[in-house]
Amino acid sequence: MMSSLAHGANTSAVEVTNISGHGLWLLAHDKELFLSYDHFPWFKDRAVKLILNVEEPAQGHFHWPDLDVDLTEEIIEHPERFPLKANSA
Repeated sequence: MMSSLAHGANTSAVEVTNISGHGLWLLAHDKELFLSYDHFPWFKDRAVKLILNVEEPAQGHFHWPDLDVDLTEEIIEHPERFPLKANSA
């Protein structure tokens, strides 16, 4: 008998679904999050392969190992609550 994932199981919990001149979209657990370059400058002018390499070590915590960027869902949804930004250079 073949074993398979349960119907509807998500094998990729997080992925970057779009990159534009304004920011990027992250899909996590059927929720789409927008990260504008104004609030998240670490992604601007970076290679696509670096942006696409995103991990979710814990639910709602996203890590881009190639960029050394860690963000939570709360920070992405409410960047105004977290006004301090690291230097993007």
